[in-house]
Amino acid sequence: MANGHGNSVPRFHITWGTGPGLVAPFERRVREGVERGLVGFCLRHQVDEIITSDGRVSGVRGSLLEESNAERAVKSSREVVGEFFFSAGAVIVSSGGIGGNHDLERKNWPRDRLGEPPKNMVSGVPHHVDGRMLGITNQAGGSIINSDRMWHYTEGVKNWDPIWPQHGIRVLPGPSSFWCDAEGYRMPVSCLPGYDTLSTLSHIMQSGYDYSWFVLSQSIIEKEFALSGSEQNPDLTGKSVLKVLQRAKKGAPAQVEAFKQKGEDFIVRDTIEELVEGMNALTGENLIRLDHLRGQLEARDREIENTYTKDLQIAALRVTRNYIGDRLIRTAKPHRILDPKHRPLIAVRLNILTRKTLGGIHTDLSSRVLDTSGNAIEGLYAAGEAAGFGGGGMHGYNALEGTFLGGCIFSGRIAGRAAAEAG
Repeated sequence: MANGHGNSVPRFHITWGTGPGLVAPFERRVREGVERGLVGFCLRHQVDEIITSDGRVSGVRGSLLEESNAERAVKSSREVVGEFFFSAGAVIVSSGGIGGNHDLERKNWPRDRLGEPPKNMVSGVPHHVDGRMLGITNQAGGSIINSDRMWHYTEGVKNWDPIWPQHGIRVLPGPSSFWCDAEGYRMPVSCLPGYDTLSTLSHIMQSGYDYSWFVLSQSIIEKEFALSGSEQNPDLTGKSVLKVLQRAKKGAPAQVEAFKQKGEDFIVRDTIEELVEGMNALTGENLIRLDHLRGQLEARDREIENTYTKDLQIAALRVTRNYIGDRLIRTAKPHRILDPKHRPLIAVRLNILTRKTLGGIHTDLSSRVLDTSGNAIEGLYAAGEAAGFGGGGMHGYNALEGTFLGGCIFSGRIAGRAAAEAG
């Protein structure tokens, strides 16, 4: 807002090289530590208990799992073949949040703010992000706070080529798509594509359904659809300036086109009549009325030609295109969605996508785990999403996309240094 303070912490929206590029320098140093005998990897070791003795943490105990050749993030065997015990002067919990455990998500769902939890969700994180270590830390005396703080996206689509169970990908939308709820009613102004995620999530859940729709044209999907994830952005992941510049070219990116052709949530038709038929067939609920949806699209389309439009989405679209980067790469030239020259028509069912856990293990400024009385548990630390990205929920309820990475990096650094000093 014009009279607000703006962002108070750094935001990391696009990392050159995406996830692999971010991890690379840390991986390199860890592997150097392995070569020097300072670091050891214990793969297929599942912690079941944090051991305490004489008032402090002294190690961990757990199960040895059978060997697995599963690819990254693919669900692997949990068959137990043995046990282990490690003594330690310090233990750092950095196991992530609960986004892969939908039952735990629903248990902690903020019903007072967002109503009843979704019956159906897709997972933006692998299955092993299940909250298991949060419970184990709690059993060791650690306090879990702000469990109802969580970050979900409203533009999730099922991955046609999933890596983990219920794998969902977030659509990073441009400003032009027509967004409506499950019954075909256009979203209010606070819920424009790419605007207020929490407001949109609240509106969707209050509608009585757990999904919504984008309706758009071929021209819009070619310019405005991007997908989250390192696999969906090979240009950024591969650090190719040339390929990034090719985003300005005509035509949908190959990854987007694959979802359009193969994705379960994508309906592609030549006419509005066929599109509505496909939308109702996908859900089996017959909620979309042809005349109702067509009337809203026609009303939206009329405003494209109105220089003095009162349609705030069209006004926002024009403001977005004032920035040359968005004009060239992220926005389609304004046009009528129902214009035959921009067909086919496309409808995309949008699911609730789990992603970030904003609450978690309560820690102090040294990343030491605190008990329910606020006292530090000697020898026990927590970092990253397991600790709500710092402190057990430093982002509050209204987080900003792109701020989470900093909490992971810096809480991890603090925990590592504090544990080393304590040892």
